[in-house]
Parts: sequence; structure tokens; C-alpha cells
Amino acid sequence: MQPEPTAELRHRTVEAPAGRLHLVEQGTGPLVLLVHGFPESWYSWRRQLPALAAAGHRAVAIDVRGYGRSSKPEAADAYRMLDLVEDNVAVVRALGEENAVVVGHDWGSNIASASALLHPEVFRAVALLSVPYAPPGGPRPTDVFGRIGGPEQEFYVSYFQTPGRAEAEIEPDVRGWLAGFYAALSADTMPAQGEPDPHFVARDGGRLRDRFPTGVLPAWLGEDDLDVYAGEFERTGITGALNRYRNMDRDWEDLAPHRGAPIKQPSLFIGGALDASTTWMSDAIDAYPTTLPGLSASHLLDGCGHWIQQERPDEVNRLLTDWLATLRD
Repeated sequence: MQPEPTAELRHRTVEAPAGRLHLVEQGTGPLVLLVHGFPESWYSWRRQLPALAAAGHRAVAIDVRGYGRSSKPEAADAYRMLDLVEDNVAVVRALGEENAVVVGHDWGSNIASASALLHPEVFRAVALLSVPYAPPGGPRPTDVFGRIGGPEQEFYVSYFQTPGRAEAEIEPDVRGWLAGFYAALSADTMPAQGEPDPHFVARDGGRLRDRFPTGVLPAWLGEDDLDVYAGEFERTGITGALNRYRNMDRDWEDLAPHRGAPIKQPSLFIGGALDASTTWMSDAIDAYPTTLPGLSASHLLDGCGHWIQQERPDEVNRLLTDWLATLRD
């Protein structure tokens, strides 16, 4: 059962380095900042906002720059990690708060961890969903991703790198593409083991959607929910969202001074056991005693895919609120 909302959702915009950032808030109490991933919006936290508010928190879900009703700078390099971190700091300040707990999913997990790493005085604790924390460093990202696919297929991150390329696939049918992408990474609709992996594109002119499930929606995604997501991207286009992928080498250079750095604040990780992010990055999870010395717990939810807070909202809400309660002790 979902808790009864303690207050209505409040939409507002605040000034930030991006220009203006749209956010949705509910409840009062210590600030919890919720940061979404690709290709989502504040709406991906719709099941967490009332739960966190009912537990005595001021829950705030943002539209990351380039998404939804937030500003969308035109320059591709305006979407580097350092800028997104400063957006988060600006939101906390604009809300009149000194600090916040930051919670992120997918790319939002990376943004949340970078925010905690670079501004521990602002982000007193961090919860990461789906994508584990891996400290800055290692080889150049585009070199790594370029080697993953092999001669016959290309990794989706590399596919997203060239401006306009993925847009040409996605924007003629945003709603259909999103439906397939969400289904491809959801536990109840993802391709069976042995079927073509939807994280790759055939090099002979293939498209990502060639490997998506068709004609089925995951249980967590209703037609109305899909309308919300599709409506936002049909209005804004997908370039702002894709520009996050186009800054990975810049991020690697920008964060080089923090190579190998741990996040020392209290932390929590929740992943899906069927999510490629947790299997590909299992070494990062194994390294948590060193990289997240303040870790309270690391949870892998059986039978759960990538869209964890939407696939398993009740369980995620319980884990988040129980952990947040320990921060008040």
C-alpha cells in the first residue's frame, strides 16, 4: 500500500546555473533531493514523493537540465558532470536549505555520487539506485565503450555519442521508442536469455529499437504514465538528455583530481538483480568497503530490472525511509 499524501505536489522553478530548473516537492522536514536518469523526468519519483513526505521529509524531485520543464542549454558541453553538480547545489540553496540527502537513479546515481564527492558540506548522505558507485579514474570512457561491442555490434553508449544519430532513430516515434526501451530493461518484459541484447546496435545500419520488445508494456508503466514521458520528450526533443552521454570524456578529465576517491558520507545502494548495471559493475559493488566506507547496506532486489523505484516502489520506499530514519539518530 502506498501512504496517503501528506500534502499536494508543488511544482516550481528555481534559478540555477542551467538557467532555471523545474522541481516538484512534497512534505516538510529534512530535504531529500531526488535525481532521475535517462530517459526519464521528475515523474519517475512519483511513487517516492508521497512516501518520503509521509515519513517526515521534504522530498524534492528535479527535472535535470535538458529534461522536462528545466532549461536546455544548446551547447553539448553544457551537460558535463561538474555543471549538473552545481545545479544540485543551487537547488538546495534556492530552497533555503543548508544541506540535503541526495538520491539518484541511473545517470542520476552518477550525478548524486559526484555531488556527494565534490560537495560533502552540502550533501550529507547519498543513496544510489541501479548504477553502483565507481570512483573517478581508469581508462578514457570512449575507449572502453568502443571495445565492448566487437566487430558485429556497437555498445549503446557509443551509439549515443554522435550528435543527431540517436535522435534520428528516436524522435520520429518518441512514444514507441520509449515504450520499447522501458520494456527492454524491465524484469517482466526484458528479452529472454540468449535473445539479442538490447544494449547493442548491429553495425550494419541497425537501430537500438530493433532489439526492443514490441506490443507489451511492463507492469509498472501504464498508458497514462507513458503519455507523460512521451509528452515531455515530444515537446523538448531528446538531445538534452543524450548530451549526458556526450560528456563522458570531459567528465573523466574534469574529475581526474579525484581519481580513486571514496565517498565518506553515509550511503545506501539498491540495485536490481536482473539489471545489467549491477552485473556489469559487480566489481564496483564488491569494492564498496573501500569506495563507500560509510555504506549502511547494499541491496540487490531479486527479480527486479533497471527501473527499480518504479518496478518495486514499496520495497524501495521502505529501504529508503528506514535508512533515512537512521540519519536522524
